[in-house]
Amino acid sequence: MLEVAVIEDPAAAEVSLDPMRARLLAELAEPRSATMLASLVGLARQKVNYHLRTLERHGLVELVEERRKGNATERVMRATAASYVISPGALAGLAPDPARSPDGLSARWLIALAARTVREVGALVTGAAKARKRVATYALDVTVRFASAADRAAFAEELTAAVTALVGKYHDESAEGGRAHRVIAAVHPSVHIEK
Repeated sequence: MLEVAVIEDPAAAEVSLDPMRARLLAELAEPRSATMLASLVGLARQKVNYHLRTLERHGLVELVEERRKGNATERVMRATAASYVISPGALAGLAPDPARSPDGLSARWLIALAARTVREVGALVTGAAKARKRVATYALDVTVRFASAADRAAFAEELTAAVTALVGKYHDESAEGGRAHRVIAAVHPSVHIEK
């Protein structure tokens, strides 16, 4: 089971957003049969089987084992990932595009950048999984508490200068066999989200 999977297919995204199917996906962090799920979610086993077949068709659940129970075969399923992120690419023409209004001080532009990151890294992860390879990435997540708006502005200016200097030092447009990498630095107020 993957830790995180990116859903790129619009039909799979739609299937995963159904409230009952989303609940089944959550319950399938551990392998379970339709009978076990039916008692957990309060649906008839046949209805659970219907939802499981739909989730399986879209690659969101997988068969773990089949067991004989009397005259029937019980299928034990589990989610293909512990959690899912829907790629903005699943929205086709509605996906945010940071090129539409590049404004480094806009929260909406930051959302568009984050959406592009999910779309691009999701595609990289999917391709790497098919090729049985890993994707080389780096991320830094820190919290800084500013005493004032002026301090925040000064920080942003210094961060821009430092990143620009590093990019200038290491960027080699003519490097044969080199590979371009995207660098995104973002600063936003932190929020506590209840789970």
